[in-house]
Amino acid sequence: MSAPLSSSTQGFRSCLARLLAGRLVETVALAGLCSAYLQGPLVKIFDFAGALAEMRHFGLEPAAFFAPAVIGFELLMSALVISGVYRWIGALALAGFTLAATFLALRFWELPVGPERAGAMNGFFEHLGLAGAFVIVAAMDLTGGFRRREAV
Repeated sequence: MSAPLSSSTQGFRSCLARLLAGRLVETVALAGLCSAYLQGPLVKIFDFAGALAEMRHFGLEPAAFFAPAVIGFELLMSALVISGVYRWIGALALAGFTLAATFLALRFWELPVGPERAGAMNGFFEHLGLAGAFVIVAAMDLTGGFRRREAV
């Protein structure tokens, strides 16, 4: 059993909960979560030759099909997550996309020990965390929020 919270702690938590429950904070946080899936397509649009080269680099052929497909997918799924329209579908789609891209692009276990491997390993686990965050967003959207747990 945990000790009761002081009234000042309860007041702070209550104020913080109201702030975090606001629509603006939610939208900004979801946009932040989707930021890589907004920035990436914009870079691909403005450097389409680079987008084609990236697809070829990862063995995605025909590149002329995959580049626009990835651009459209990332933008559409981000829009679903941020807007709240079928948020759970967008979040699960981006989680799956992130996992697939992570195992395709950040194969740190194939690299020799050194800075390049360390960077790829960090990126790999950061992307696992990002995919996990999208799963949490989907779960919250489908269930209406987190289940409250007792403090230990």
